[in-house]
Amino acid sequence: MHERNLDTDLLRAFVAVAETGSFTSAGDLVGRTQSAVSQKVLRLEEAIGRRVFARTSRSLRLTRDGELLLVVARRMLELNDTYLRSLRDGPVAGTLRLGIAENLVATQLPALVSRFCRLYPGIHLDLMTGLSFDLVTAYKDGQLDGVIVRGRRDPGSQPSGRMIWREPLVWMAAADHVLDPSGPARLVMLRPPCNFRETMIEALESIRREWITVCTSSSLTGLQAAVAGGMGVTALGRSFAREELRILNTDDVWPPLPTTEVVAIGEEGPTADLVRPLVSYLEDRMAEAGAFSRAA
Repeated sequence: MHERNLDTDLLRAFVAVAETGSFTSAGDLVGRTQSAVSQKVLRLEEAIGRRVFARTSRSLRLTRDGELLLVVARRMLELNDTYLRSLRDGPVAGTLRLGIAENLVATQLPALVSRFCRLYPGIHLDLMTGLSFDLVTAYKDGQLDGVIVRGRRDPGSQPSGRMIWREPLVWMAAADHVLDPSGPARLVMLRPPCNFRETMIEALESIRREWITVCTSSSLTGLQAAVAGGMGVTALGRSFAREELRILNTDDVWPPLPTTEVVAIGEEGPTADLVRPLVSYLEDRMAEAGAFSRAA
C-alpha cells in the first residue's frame, strides 16, 4: 500500500499555531501571513482527514487528534532540523548546563538524557537537579544555560520563561495516616522560600485552621519520606501520588488548592538550539503520560 507523506512545511505551521495559540502570532514566527498559515493548517487537516483545532470566535484549542499530531510533528521537525543543521554547521560540540526541578528527576530525567545523547552525541551535558528556587538562582548567576522549574507565584522574582504545564496541587498524607480534624494541621514542608509552603499556609489560614510544622526538609525526597512515614500532611502536585501516599478529599478541614505551573527558562538564550528540543520532548512526554495539563 502506498502511504502518503506529511509535508514538514504544513507541520511547521501547525506547531507554530499550537505553541503560540494564535494564527497571527504563528505567522510572525514562521514568516508568513495569518491567512497563509490558516491555509497550511487546512491543507494539513485535509491530508490527514482529521480536525486538529477546535475554533470559535473567541478561542482556539487542540482537538484530541491535534494533541496526538503535535507529539509526532515535533519529533519529525526535530529530526529534520537536526539533520539539516548538522549538514550546515557540522557536528555540534560543547557543553550544555541544564537545571531540572527535583520533582521531574525520577520519572522523566532518564528518558530526557537518553534522547539528548542520541541527538547531540558531541555535547557534554552538565546537569544540576534540585529545588526550583536554587536552580533559578544558579541560572541568574550565570551557572546554568537553561532550567525547567516550578513557576514562582510572584513572576518578577525569576527570569521570564515559557509556561509549559499546569498541574493541580493536592493535600497528601500517608496511606495509613490517621488524621485528627479537631487538632492543628500537622504540616511537612520544604524549607523556605517555597511556593508550596506559602500555598499551604494561605489555604489553611483562609478557613482559620490552626497548623503546626512537624518537619522541614531540604529536598522532595526527604519530604515524601516524612509524609509516607506518617509525620504529617503536605501539598504536592497530583503527579506525586504513590501507593504509600493518598490524596485527601477537600472539605471544611482541607480546603481546595490552586494549580501549580512548570516553566522553561532559557529557550531564547545562546544555547536555545539545544534547550528548545529538550523542552519540547519533555513537554510531549508529560502530555502523553497525562500527569500535567498542557499550557494553552
